[in-house]
Amino acid sequence: MNIASFIDHTILKPTTTIQEIEKVCAEAVAYGFPAVCIPAPFVKRAASILAPTHVKVATVVGFPFGYSPTEAKVAEAVLAIVDGAQEIDMVINLIALKQYDWTYLQKEVALLVEVCHNKGRILKVIIESGILSREEIISCCEKLGPLGIDFMKTSTGYAEKGASVEAVELMRSHLPKQVQIKASGGIRDFEFASSLIAAGATRLGCSASIAIVEGGPASSDAAGY
Repeated sequence: MNIASFIDHTILKPTTTIQEIEKVCAEAVAYGFPAVCIPAPFVKRAASILAPTHVKVATVVGFPFGYSPTEAKVAEAVLAIVDGAQEIDMVINLIALKQYDWTYLQKEVALLVEVCHNKGRILKVIIESGILSREEIISCCEKLGPLGIDFMKTSTGYAEKGASVEAVELMRSHLPKQVQIKASGGIRDFEFASSLIAAGATRLGCSASIAIVEGGPASSDAAGY
């Protein structure tokens, strides 16, 4: 298995520098990662660097807590798309989720789907599965999956628990077949990454990408995501 082909090479820490972005972009090209996932302020630079390559630029919206107003998420997505982002990873409103306000969540997700798809972009919806009950994960799949999203994503990497095989299996069994799964959060070695793929993930968000591919230890700056 070419595990590199599953990985969004990721750096999302709040102290990210332009030098780190340039390094991540160069590594993505060298290792054959399909995308980099980076903070929005660096999208324009990354898009410029990666324009001649196969590597796509992804960024995050409503990150990491998800409680930004829908209007703010739309504005973030539009600006990211203008700057050159090809994939948008949007955190759902977890406050609304915990209040079971599915009308709010469905309207928000449907609007982001429209914004992204009108420009030919991919939308990944982050549900933060590690802090949800089994029933809440299933409800996310059943109520948000049919709205046209391209991926459902497990985690931001900033909650107390990230991706798990159990969550990916649960998502795969309840999502529409056309919706892919991105697992992220705490993926730091080849064995765990492989188990997530076997469970149904088609994309992995990792900052320990090179360690996963090469089978070595993750560097200290890869912790968290």
